Amino acid sequence: MNFKFTTVLLTAAAAPAVAGPLGYAICQTGCNGIAVACYAGAGFTFGVALPAAPPAIIACNAALGACMAGCALVALGPTP
Repeated sequence: MNFKFTTVLLTAAAAPAVAGPLGYAICQTGCNGIAVACYAGAGFTFGVALPAAPPAIIACNAALGACMAGCALVALGPTP
């Protein structure tokens, strides 16, 4: 059997792909980049624990949580 024909046949028979771990990782990296910028804009360092979180940090964390929740849709969505 021709190699090209076999490759096309196997590709057509394969299950549909999802974005999976790679798409999820890219999405989370973007979310974390935005969170770092949010923290820096508020005058804080991302990842440093404070005794009490100021309102700006709480807002940054809420935005980060919403962004990360959106990444779950990327992980489960079909790959174009």
